[in-house]
Amino acid sequence: MIHTGDDLVERPGRVWVFVGGALLAAIAGYVNVVMLGFFAVPVSHMTGAVSRLSIDLAEQDLIDLTLIAGIVAGFMLGALVSGMVVGATTLRAGRRYGVVLMVQGVMLALATWMALESIALAVPVAAFVCGLQNAMASSYRGLVLRTTHVTGVVTDIGVLIGQRLRQKQIRIWKLWLLLTLLLAFFSGGFSGALLFHALGMMALALPASVCLLVGAVYVWIQHQRHHTAGL
Repeated sequence: MIHTGDDLVERPGRVWVFVGGALLAAIAGYVNVVMLGFFAVPVSHMTGAVSRLSIDLAEQDLIDLTLIAGIVAGFMLGALVSGMVVGATTLRAGRRYGVVLMVQGVMLALATWMALESIALAVPVAAFVCGLQNAMASSYRGLVLRTTHVTGVVTDIGVLIGQRLRQKQIRIWKLWLLLTLLLAFFSGGFSGALLFHALGMMALALPASVCLLVGAVYVWIQHQRHHTAGL
């Protein structure tokens, strides 16, 4: 594989894409497993939810129908809010990502409290967080980065490997990035399962704290960078 000059220039920024993408994927995997453990429903992806919605409608199961409809609506609302705040289709540095992360942390803390109080609204709130995060991710050098589910990630990994087996040139860093996201999602889910068994729904407080901290630090770094550039 021959690296161009552009590849060399982009490497420092690409490291942050790997780190940030892995962190977000791990958070999503963690949150989804904790919610599955407590409420037995996924909140990080909508394929199963929409399928279950059709089953509930056919069987006229209004109780489950209401719960699943809340998940879909919460996820969509989160994506809507993220689209309004971030408003970008390509990945680029900016304080708005930090703001979204802090909102995500606050909403996860709210979902934690609701779950501890046995308030069913905790489920759509957690789905809102996942929709918010999933819409944060943008395209980067031809890859669409989605961090709350891995269907597209696994698909793209297979496509890249297939292209390589046909002796086609591929950007090997893209394959490594996708593998990193897949491993991070799995690792986050594994950690979520362990901590859920140990702490119950208090386990959800961990990703809430991480999102708040990372978001605040990111906003501060961007503020300092703009302040320095303005001098």
